[in-house]
Amino acid sequence: MAGGGIVEGGGTRAHLYEGRTTSFVVIACIVAASGGLIFGYDIGISGGVTSMDDFLVKFFPVVERHKNQSTKDQDYCKYDNQKLTAFTSSLYLAGLVASFGASGVTRRFGRRPSILFGGFSFLIGAALNAAAVNLPMLILGRIMLGVGIGFGNQVISPLFYGLLENNMKKIDQKGEFRRTLPNYCCRLLFPEAVPLYLSEMAPAKLRGGLNIMFQFAINIGILAANLINYGTAKIKPWGWRLSLGLAAVPAALMFVGGLFLPETSNSLIERGHLEKGRALLVKVRGTTNVDAEFEDMVDASKKANEVKHPFRNILKKRNRPQLVMATFIPFFQQLTGINAIMFYAPVLFKTIGFGGDASLYSAVITGAVNALAIFVSIFAVDRLGRRILFLQAGVQMFISQMVIGIILGEKFGGSKQMSKDFGVFVVIVICIYVAGFAWSWGPLGWLVPSEIFPLETRSAGQSITVSVNLFFTFVIAQSFLAMLCHFKYGIFLFFAGWVVVMSIFVYLFLPETKSVPIEEMINVWRKHWFWKQIIPAIDLYNGDEKLDWHFQSKDYAENQTVQLSGSGFNKEHM
Repeated sequence: MAGGGIVEGGGTRAHLYEGRTTSFVVIACIVAASGGLIFGYDIGISGGVTSMDDFLVKFFPVVERHKNQSTKDQDYCKYDNQKLTAFTSSLYLAGLVASFGASGVTRRFGRRPSILFGGFSFLIGAALNAAAVNLPMLILGRIMLGVGIGFGNQVISPLFYGLLENNMKKIDQKGEFRRTLPNYCCRLLFPEAVPLYLSEMAPAKLRGGLNIMFQFAINIGILAANLINYGTAKIKPWGWRLSLGLAAVPAALMFVGGLFLPETSNSLIERGHLEKGRALLVKVRGTTNVDAEFEDMVDASKKANEVKHPFRNILKKRNRPQLVMATFIPFFQQLTGINAIMFYAPVLFKTIGFGGDASLYSAVITGAVNALAIFVSIFAVDRLGRRILFLQAGVQMFISQMVIGIILGEKFGGSKQMSKDFGVFVVIVICIYVAGFAWSWGPLGWLVPSEIFPLETRSAGQSITVSVNLFFTFVIAQSFLAMLCHFKYGIFLFFAGWVVVMSIFVYLFLPETKSVPIEEMINVWRKHWFWKQIIPAIDLYNGDEKLDWHFQSKDYAENQTVQLSGSGFNKEHM
């Protein structure tokens, strides 16, 4: 997000960094992992709870009465209720709104207060949901969870810059990458800040695989929620309270961990407390030889403070392709229809004729596929590239959704009841669809926007990506059950059509970014058949400000940098 200043880490002295795994590193890993699990848990828990009869009787009696009707026109409309969808969607709208206020708090008071407030908000939200006696109390609990997400995503990237840089990336003089134990647990973070952090910190040839690991934590949270819902559904009549209340477990880890975390050296330096920042760095690293890393932190902070107008800069022509990608990729990610399934899988399975246990069990299966399929992307993204995963999965998701739509159109609705064999087949095809998303638009929807922006617009670009994603997550969560009611089986054909559109978009307008250093990403756009007609062929500078301008000579542009000086141009070889 925009708050706090996202900067490049490591500088040119990374091979001189020293340090060991201290208790601060371990605590930070636990805090980060708990945050990622909360995010995934909140995604997965709502669909299972809203399919439980006891929960519906308590808060949505109209829906409970409605779903028991079996008239021809209402097979797809059993759960169509705007208050019911508000229970799910309110979290994401609250997260979007809270994230803007959180950026100011983080920038002014530091990372640790934001962690504590985020963890506290999660605890309050879980408690309100578990103890809810009416709908306003229930919605308020979800809003508090959203506030926790809004504050939590502001601090993870700066936190790990200060605490974990030495453990996330160690590059020796030969440029070799060495994993450490904290490297694994520290990737389990919020999806908003992590891609940006990892894209800046990881070696270019490994950036994709490392970046995608954050999505695995989210998927584990979703799977955990599905498993818990399957178990608590058998506890009458208060099982739903246990499902909602268990969100307090990772929230408590986040809050308690925040109590023991110091403020980060990066945050102290950013606010001008250089001596305190260096003293803390010595303590965190477990060594007094921190001069190289400290100097890089100071330099990075100065560079971040020099970026005066990131949102104004991002609107300039040279940043047009990045702005388009930061807007359309998260937009398309939601129009794959995946969150409709992740949010409402048990409700969806109940709608098409599955029993209570069968619907929850089927949701567990899809959640497990979602968690496991991401490993395909982890191992393939830096070998095969981003585009091939996007395009292959586009074909896979399109065919799957078309098959699901056709089967439901022919075998379900009105007097037609789907047989068990066709029901099993539908679950299998949905799993194929989920797998395709899990190794493409799921992780790559965060990876690609995070790796394409230059330093001066990186925080603004990530803010746009997050805002668009959260907004359309809210829109899909709020509208899906109404769309299911009106489109019926055609809802799958609707999303299939959008998969075609987004695949064409990727094929035509997204260049391959595999193994390209972030600092050289601009050259990828300048060589693209479409974007080279829009962005400047070279960079022009007026002092420290980049200007938009095109040279007529492409050969000259590829070999020259122009500096605007006084009344004339000074040409310098790159």
